[in-house]
Amino acid sequence: MKRVHVEVSGLVQGVFFRDSCRREAQSRQVSGWVRNTRGGTVEAEFEGEDAEVDALVAWCRSGPPHASVQRVDTSDVPTTGSTGFEIR
Repeated sequence: MKRVHVEVSGLVQGVFFRDSCRREAQSRQVSGWVRNTRGGTVEAEFEGEDAEVDALVAWCRSGPPHASVQRVDTSDVPTTGSTGFEIR
């Protein structure tokens, strides 16, 4: 089990990134949250089995079809035991 904080830069707002991310997370049984930032990035935290979290981070490197991801920054954070996935 692990939890990571992710910040995705590029054309990632207004392209259904958050909703697509939520669907991807739910399909992988990953919990956490995703939100837009005022700076134009998308920020998220993912918690779950290592391989599933890694797969979701890998998905963030391309995102949904209309996104143009330039950069994905990740950092490990302590697990919280969260359940479910929400768009904030």
